[in-house]
Amino acid sequence: MGKITKYLNQLTVGNVFDTPEILEEYSTDRSALKIKPKFVAFPESTEDVRKLMRFFNQLAAKDIKVSIAVRGSGLDQGGADLTNGVVISTEKLNHLLEIDTRERLVRVQSGITLRELNTALSVSGLQIPIDGHDEETIGGLISKNAKSDCAGKYGGIYAYVERIEVVLANGECLQTERLKKYALAKRAAEKSFEGEIYRKMSKIVKDHAELLEKINKENKSMAGYPMVTRAPRRETMDLMPLFFGAEGTLGVISEVILRAIPLKRRPERVVATFREIEDAIEYTEAIEPLKPRQLNLFDLKIIMEARESGKNLDGVIRKLEDGFVVFANFDERPATCIKRIKAMRDKFPRTAKFIYESVNDRPTLNEFENSLTNYLNYVKNGERVPILTDFYLPRQNIENFLKDLKVLEDKLELKVELFGSLSSSIYNLRPKFNLEDKDFNKKATMFLRAGAFIINRQGGELAGGTPEGRLKAVVTNTTMQEPEKKLYENIKNIFDKNGILNPDIKLGTSSKYTLTHFRSNNLPKIMV
Repeated sequence: MGKITKYLNQLTVGNVFDTPEILEEYSTDRSALKIKPKFVAFPESTEDVRKLMRFFNQLAAKDIKVSIAVRGSGLDQGGADLTNGVVISTEKLNHLLEIDTRERLVRVQSGITLRELNTALSVSGLQIPIDGHDEETIGGLISKNAKSDCAGKYGGIYAYVERIEVVLANGECLQTERLKKYALAKRAAEKSFEGEIYRKMSKIVKDHAELLEKINKENKSMAGYPMVTRAPRRETMDLMPLFFGAEGTLGVISEVILRAIPLKRRPERVVATFREIEDAIEYTEAIEPLKPRQLNLFDLKIIMEARESGKNLDGVIRKLEDGFVVFANFDERPATCIKRIKAMRDKFPRTAKFIYESVNDRPTLNEFENSLTNYLNYVKNGERVPILTDFYLPRQNIENFLKDLKVLEDKLELKVELFGSLSSSIYNLRPKFNLEDKDFNKKATMFLRAGAFIINRQGGELAGGTPEGRLKAVVTNTTMQEPEKKLYENIKNIFDKNGILNPDIKLGTSSKYTLTHFRSNNLPKIMV
C-alpha cells in the first residue's frame, strides 16, 4: 500500500485501494477501451467524497494533477468512467434515504440502481418510468442523460429529477435549486466557490444568449454541455441541467431527489415483421397515435441469429431472409390498442407477420424480448463492440441510411445490423470484432469514422442519445462548431479550474491516446 492510499484510508470512512487486482477490475467498463487507474476509492458518504475531492484539488494546485473519474455500475459504453488517475466508485452510496408518498418524492444516494429504486417504490405504488439497464445507477443515468426506449412517451431521466446534490472540484457541496433574481444575486455575491460559479455562469448566459437560443432550437447532440440552455429561464437560474450529460466533468453527484409517477400495469406486446423498411415505417406511424410505451426497430438478421442459438422465433421470422421487426408494447388501454392494430392488419402486405399478446404467443414474445441480449452475447471468436451506439437518426432518413450502411459493410467487410427506438430516434450498430486481431484498432477506428460520416450525411448525430465520452469525442471534437466548443470549454473551466474532473473525456479527449487504448481481449461479462 502506497503512502497516498494509506493517508486517504485514514482520511475517509470508506476504503481506497491500489492493489493490482482491484485496479485491473476497474480498468474496463462496457466500452472497447482499457485504462488502468492508480487508485480506486469507495466513499460511504458525501463527506467522504468531499474529503477526496479536496485532497486531489489541493494536489492539483501544486501542479500534481490526478484525474478523477466517477463510476457507478461500470456500464458506460464510451469509456467515460475510465481514468489513469483515481476512480471514485459510488457502489457504497446506494441508499434510499427518504420517500414522501403523498408528494411522490424520493431522496436517494447517487449509487442506488434503477432496479433497487423501482423495487422500493413499487411497494408504494410508484415508479420512475425509465427503460435502462437494471444495474444502472441513478447518478450514472444523470451523467449520461441517456434516452431510454420509453423516452418517446415518458421522457428521459431529466423529466423526473427535482434537485441534486453535487460535490464540486474543491470539495464544496452544491445543492441545486431554481433561484429567482434576488436569490440569484445574493448567491452570486457569496465569497465561495459556489458563489463564483453563479457569478460566472450568469455572465455566460447573458453574453451568449443568441448562441444558447440557437443550440436549444437546432442542436440534437449531447456533446459538450448543451443542457446549459435549460439553466436560465426568464430571470431565474438553476445549475442542475448542466450535470445531465456532463459525465462527471463538472462535479460528483452524491444525492438526488426524484419525482415518481403511479405504477403502470404490465405492458402488453405486439411484434410485427415486414419485408421492406417502408412498410415498417408506415406501420410505425399508424400505431404512434396509440401512444405505445416502447416502439423499437430490429433488423431481422438479429432475430435470425438468436434463432440459430436455439430460441423459438420461427413465428417472428416466417421464412423471410431479410426484413425488419417492429416491437411495441402498451401500458394504457392495451386491449383497445391491440384491437385497433388487428383492425389495420389488412392495410399491410400479406408477407407481414403479426404476433399479439396472448397465452399461446406469450412464450414467443418472451423469447423475442431476449433475442437482443442473445445477439449481443452469443458471439463466436469475437465481441459485438459498442463503438457506434445511441446515435440520433431522423426516421425519414432510415431508408437512405440503410443504403449507405450496405456500402459501408461491403467496404469494411463487416456485417452490421441496425436496432433502436423508433419513438426517440436513437439507434445502435454493433458489428462483431475479434479484439485479438492485430488490426482491430485500425478496423474499429475506420468503422467509427466512416459510420459517423454516414450518420451525419443522413442528418443524424453521433452523440444524439448519449454524450460523447471518450470514444465518440474522437469524432465530435473535430466537427463541433467553434463558438459552441468555446462556450463549453468556458463552462468546464468555471467548474474545474484545476482540471481534475475527468479532463481526458468530452472536449479534452486525445484521439491518439483513446485509439491506442482499445482492449485486446473480450469482456467476460454480459454485454448490453
